[in-house]
Amino acid sequence: MNDDADQQHLAEANPGYASGQLARAFSTALAHEDPDTRRRAGERQRAWRSVLAGMANGLLTIGSRTPVRDLPAWVTPEVLRGGLATGAPRAGGPLTEYEAEAARRAGVPRDRQALFAYWLSEDGLAQLYELLDGGRYEVTVPEEAALLTVAWLARAGETDAALGLVEELAPFAGRLRFTPRPSTRRAPDSDAVHRRTVAEAGERLAIRRTSEAVETQREALAVWQPFGDELLAHWLETAEAGQPTRVLTRAPDAAWRGHGAELLRRYRDLAGRHTYCTKHLKPKENLAILRGALEETVAGRELDARRLGLLRHAVTSMVRRRGLPGSARLVALRREQAAQAALPSHHALAQLVLRRLSGLDPQAGVAEVAPLVADVSEEEARETGLPAGAVVPACVRRPVEAAWSAPLSTLVERGVVPSAEVLAELVPQLVAATTAQAYPDPALRTLAAAHHRAFAGRRSLLLLNLQRQVRAEELPWVRAVAGQRADGAAGAVSAVALRQLGELAVQGFPGTILPNPLVRELSLLARQAELDAPLVEELAADIFMGTFTPKFLAAARVAAELLGGGSLYERYYAIDYRAVHNLAIAEAGEALTTSYGARTSPGFAKLCVERAEAGSSRSRRGDGSVAANGKVIEQAQILTTHNLATLVHRVGIAPAAGWAELARRSFVTVCRLTGRVHGNPRPLSTIKDVAYAWRQLVFHLSLCTPGERARMPGRLSEELARHPGHVAGRLAPALTGLHQVAEGGRADEGAGRLLLGWTTDGHWLRPDPASAG
Repeated sequence: MNDDADQQHLAEANPGYASGQLARAFSTALAHEDPDTRRRAGERQRAWRSVLAGMANGLLTIGSRTPVRDLPAWVTPEVLRGGLATGAPRAGGPLTEYEAEAARRAGVPRDRQALFAYWLSEDGLAQLYELLDGGRYEVTVPEEAALLTVAWLARAGETDAALGLVEELAPFAGRLRFTPRPSTRRAPDSDAVHRRTVAEAGERLAIRRTSEAVETQREALAVWQPFGDELLAHWLETAEAGQPTRVLTRAPDAAWRGHGAELLRRYRDLAGRHTYCTKHLKPKENLAILRGALEETVAGRELDARRLGLLRHAVTSMVRRRGLPGSARLVALRREQAAQAALPSHHALAQLVLRRLSGLDPQAGVAEVAPLVADVSEEEARETGLPAGAVVPACVRRPVEAAWSAPLSTLVERGVVPSAEVLAELVPQLVAATTAQAYPDPALRTLAAAHHRAFAGRRSLLLLNLQRQVRAEELPWVRAVAGQRADGAAGAVSAVALRQLGELAVQGFPGTILPNPLVRELSLLARQAELDAPLVEELAADIFMGTFTPKFLAAARVAAELLGGGSLYERYYAIDYRAVHNLAIAEAGEALTTSYGARTSPGFAKLCVERAEAGSSRSRRGDGSVAANGKVIEQAQILTTHNLATLVHRVGIAPAAGWAELARRSFVTVCRLTGRVHGNPRPLSTIKDVAYAWRQLVFHLSLCTPGERARMPGRLSEELARHPGHVAGRLAPALTGLHQVAEGGRADEGAGRLLLGWTTDGHWLRPDPASAG
């Protein structure tokens, strides 16, 4: 749902890509050992066949915001990897269980056309009113909010708006579902979010099966090691003075043979019941040698010289390694191993945590995690056989922690939200509540929030020619209630939410580019707050059309206002922000419109191309390759600071950690990513991420006080010392270049290098340092 980008690969628009995905799904469905994985692969097969068929018969127009023939842009399409629509609407398909039940109760045929007519009857509207007032429903795709909107309009006396919406929906009444699924719970609280529901946490715990490797080790420690000790002690009874090398120097008597026969019977019983560990079956293992010799001796057969030698060697090595049976050394070892073997399996503890989750609302989050992952209680020990006090391991705790419902800032602080991408997944839950504040009516507010959460899950289409993804404001049911918004107070709420989320993203994940889904949510809040805060998406280099929308130049102008006048950022990247500012003024209102209707900023595009081609080999300038496009896009990110300047200068974020600390954390990310370059045969994507993090380092440094900047070299050196030597070796030219700029010079002179991510030549960061060990 991006404005200008997030559009995936141009190559993915051709049948070859779809055929490759189909072949991959077919292979998985045919050969994968997991039945659920095979089933999902089978579903992907059907979807990719639909894509190929749609391409062939003209049903699909790849690259269009209306990719499916005869379906308007507001219909949510089913979208596969790469942004390709299958031709099926997500609100289509067979009747759901709740639709079939509604038809049965209403006494109408089991088809959507009949249901649509029923919902508009007096009885049907009464049921919709009940849903509106109770708030107990789930909107999973945006279309499911449509008839509830009709009902709200009808009850509010907005008859014309209700009839107009019905008229727009009616042509698709037999094909799409326009009502939500009834639920037993109300909408979630607005101030708390969660990554997973209780049901999803339970699913992850349920698939945790017994580990064969763990059970093999447990069996070896609890069964076969102690049994081996018994065999060893039995053989030592035949040695003179208990000397291992003198085994069988005394003839075994009848009592010894009888005990030996009992040991062999126990062996067969143990081997039948304990089948994980098979080491005892291997002929060269000590236990197998002792057992085999015992079988021969108990049977009355004398051991030949070779067999006797193997026996004495096995006994000697066992005593030397572990001590004599009954010795303090061996007793202590076996006690420690028995304690380890007695630890409950992760599978058993996962089953216990599943029991604890069973009483919670499966579709909600977890309010308190601690009781669910506490040590095994005495009562639970009696009921399950698990040892009291057993600790729930981290791998079992994690699914429950992911379901923790708490303020987003708390989840980021505690590490439950580990990345900006995960943050982007959760933000719609908060933005939904904020967006809904614009509606004074409680029922409409609940509906708007549910709709926003569903719309945020609408997958981006592959779009060409600077087309824009469909916005929520374009949907007929959203337009129909647009006049109900009280935007004044809601705008203030949106501005506060925008600032808080901006601070959370920048402070929580320094050195990480803001992902496009997060940019979209922040942009929505900015529009609702009526802030002039141009936020731009990351563009895809492989479908870049060589142009930018005017929003990019507007964002660069904001950066010029913040960083112009000789900032470290301006000098490091050799930007003339005064010229950028003047270009924005000159081009204001004069942006060109292309033949396909999109407005562009030719001046900004020309500036980015010129900056990208500076220093490149002549043969590679403007060659239209992905790398050449990437260089142009990177210059756009540099000029705009990719939203950092807008968040600081227009939104007003002021992270509590301070700019110096964010600069240090960005450098931590730089070092971590640079470490992944070493020995990497395909490091270019990692180098691009290093450059993202480096750019944020330079930006944050530019906002530091002179005193903070003066102390920064020491802090960076301390951080470098925590990483392998090859990290310092790689980053030395970049650090030299940054120091040169701080001292009034250029980054790319002498030993210094300007650190960028894209290049059409060999990247200087790629070769492994010669001194690396």
